[in-house]
Amino acid sequence: MLDPNISRYIWTHTKRQQLWVLAVVAASMIPYFLSLNLPKQIVNGPIQGDGFADPTATQTFMQIAFDLPYFGNVTLFNGVELDRLNMLFALSGVFLLLVIVNGLFKYYINTYKGRLGERLLRRIRFTLVDHILRFPPATFKRLKGAEISSMVKDEVEPLGGFTGDAFVAPALLGGQAIMALAFIFVQSIPLGLITAALVAVQALVIPRMRRRLLVLGRERQLTARELAGRVSEIVDGINTIHSYDTSNFERADISSRLGRIYKIRFDIYQWKFMVKFINNFLASVTPFLFYSVGGYLALQGRLDIGQLVAVIGAYKDLPGPLKELIDWDQNRQDVQIKYSQVITQFAVDGLIEPEIQAVSAERADGKFEGPLAAINLGVMDDTGSVGLDRVNFSLTPGETVAIIGNAGSGADIMAEVLARIVWPTQGQIVIGDADLHSLPESLSGRTITYAGTDAYFFFGTVRDNLLYGLKHAPITDLVFEGADLTQRQWEKREAAWAGNPEFDINSSWIDFEHHGAADLAALMPSVYAALDAVSLTRDMFDFALRSNVNLAEHVELKAKTVEMRRVLRDALTQADLNGLIEPFEPGTYNVEATVIENLLFGNARTPELMAGAIISNPYFRTLLEKRGLADTLFAVGTEVARNAIELFSDLPPDHPFFQQLTFMKPDDIPLYSMILNKLDKSAANVSESDRAMMIRLSFDYIEPRHRFGLLSPELMTQIVDFRTAFHEGLPANLKDAIELYDPEQYMVSGTLLDNMLFGRISQKYRDAVERIYTVAGGVLRELGIYDTLLSIGLDFHVGAGGKRLTSVQRQKLALARALIRRSDFYLFNRPLSALDTRTQEKVLIASLKYLHKDGRKPAVAWVISNPKFALFFDRVAIFERGRVVEDGSHTELSQKNGIFKELMSA
Repeated sequence: MLDPNISRYIWTHTKRQQLWVLAVVAASMIPYFLSLNLPKQIVNGPIQGDGFADPTATQTFMQIAFDLPYFGNVTLFNGVELDRLNMLFALSGVFLLLVIVNGLFKYYINTYKGRLGERLLRRIRFTLVDHILRFPPATFKRLKGAEISSMVKDEVEPLGGFTGDAFVAPALLGGQAIMALAFIFVQSIPLGLITAALVAVQALVIPRMRRRLLVLGRERQLTARELAGRVSEIVDGINTIHSYDTSNFERADISSRLGRIYKIRFDIYQWKFMVKFINNFLASVTPFLFYSVGGYLALQGRLDIGQLVAVIGAYKDLPGPLKELIDWDQNRQDVQIKYSQVITQFAVDGLIEPEIQAVSAERADGKFEGPLAAINLGVMDDTGSVGLDRVNFSLTPGETVAIIGNAGSGADIMAEVLARIVWPTQGQIVIGDADLHSLPESLSGRTITYAGTDAYFFFGTVRDNLLYGLKHAPITDLVFEGADLTQRQWEKREAAWAGNPEFDINSSWIDFEHHGAADLAALMPSVYAALDAVSLTRDMFDFALRSNVNLAEHVELKAKTVEMRRVLRDALTQADLNGLIEPFEPGTYNVEATVIENLLFGNARTPELMAGAIISNPYFRTLLEKRGLADTLFAVGTEVARNAIELFSDLPPDHPFFQQLTFMKPDDIPLYSMILNKLDKSAANVSESDRAMMIRLSFDYIEPRHRFGLLSPELMTQIVDFRTAFHEGLPANLKDAIELYDPEQYMVSGTLLDNMLFGRISQKYRDAVERIYTVAGGVLRELGIYDTLLSIGLDFHVGAGGKRLTSVQRQKLALARALIRRSDFYLFNRPLSALDTRTQEKVLIASLKYLHKDGRKPAVAWVISNPKFALFFDRVAIFERGRVVEDGSHTELSQKNGIFKELMSA
């Protein structure tokens, strides 16, 4: 647990380092005091001539001698005799040396403090995340992720800065202030008393006034945290907000919260600068007293000029440390408040013991011979609602059980309790003879595999998420050499200082031998088989074909590009499907491609030449005008706009017909209507920007798709001629801006599908895409690169929370992730609810087959969405109102006049 007292927590974890830096601070006081006294010696000695009776007089410089008991006077260095001028330069040199020494001390102390603070900040953040990982499941129902992450990231940030100052700052600043005050007293007791009185006022008054700032700071922190949580809710619920038209309500809520934060922050500014004004006033009064009282004493002969100069110099060093010491005390109180607020949020009951989550490379297969069973199990949520009521249920090794129950029946909760996702409030879950909740997660988390309706996917690729469930412990450490070894040793040393584990994230975390493989490549066939089982292979194939491939990682694809195109054409010809693809051919207009694709005959590599912006490029626009295509394409764009408005203007924006309107958005229709109205009145009314919009509209036109009859053979010839002239006259700065279509080369800027087809799919066939995918799969297998494409598909980035995947893809991927784990017990909680019934049945059968391949016989409990799926299981358990109402084989329950028979007949 985190210590509630921040100073004690810091001392506990940094005691050795604090003692060392405090010793350095103590040592730094010696040159600091010497630097205070030296100005007096310079002024009174060489400058005013004290000790130099005549121009030829000298003084001893740097004599090192002292008296010792029993030894008498001991002289280590007799010193050097210097005249008045040389003594001035010598003392000034010593002063400069002391300035450098004091600066080096400060540099070392501040650097050491910074490292100390960053280490403790790292420790605190790790401890907080460690606590999150150990929270009991019910805690997460009350937490907002954004608020917790805000605390870990932002609210503990000041703790790192304070760590180095916790003990060093009062020692260093207090020592400097005491030294300066003592020096002033030595020079003049009256001036020392004046200084001490003003220091006392500052030390007592300013901290009291700053307490209001601490209260306001706490309010600001809480409101800012609530704002972060609210913004997170908006992001998560954006679809609901748009669906119910509540965006302005959310704006009002955010405006209200921001207004409250503004008021608090403005109050902080007002109070802070008032305190600063008073503090600066008190600091400025002292020099006034020094000049007046000190000057009076000097005129009276009770204080020499050197002493007055030394006192003023010493006082200049006093307000800084004193002010910083007052700031330190305020910072200490502020940090303590923030620290207390954070640990209060993380101090939850039922925290999982660290031993439960201890790292272990031990395998769990076959560890437990007995069943996974619930004994007199009860589950009640924090509202008092009963989920399960005294349930007894068992899952015997090797058997498959279908669990049936409607929402609220307890079937879903039963699966979650067995998977340790929900904790029971009554009864016990046992696995063999062991209590499930007393086992370390290294055993329960590998013995039991769970997949439910809602699966979370981490930011990364499909591959990262698919293999995530296999990464339990570092199995094989990487071997480092040279600079890498030095870096790794530094990482381990710093992790140990910060109380973090020394695990290497780059180690091999997958026990390949346990999964019957030597390495990742040997494991992949099993992964591909899991993708086949959940019908996700086609999606991976599609991801790959629509990806821009990194040729540095897949050199073989570049080498086989031309062969891939040829084999695909041959395969389509043999299947009498040659018309499915309209290939790109130099000197020919591709009717299935857009106008802009035919104009450029290549892919733009820079934004300025892409379809949306190229009309603004001077070279392109000039050539378009010169060859007479600007007026023609303006006319085409005008007709496209007229036809689109005539067909779609009366339809709602969400009408499915708009899916066919690729060149215009529903929101653009009023704008184009306005341009057409101006054009109908007079062509002179059309501005250059309107004209550019109409030309741009023509760029996305495809005759076979849109069928407005706007592309004549003559116009297509003009476009092909323009293409030739465009590339021949390209200016030097645009030479590499377009990658030409070349039938003999791989197009780096194109997707794998673009390179494979080297053309566009014909609009004549409604199922053209499906046919090509079917033929392409065979072609890729023939060329031996099918697995390479699947590997590329696995590199597809799923986005935050897997949001780049559809709900169906997410559920399939979650099930595949569960299947590739080797466990004794599998719990599936309606994992395919987003799929249609036919696909659910297909995937269910394939998944059970996958789990039982190679002679494996794990136990499977599956909460099914359709009672007819129970036919594929050894046993059926029916839940209703939190209890098991029927339990037996499919045959037994079918013969009884019970609930199961009613469900089947329904």
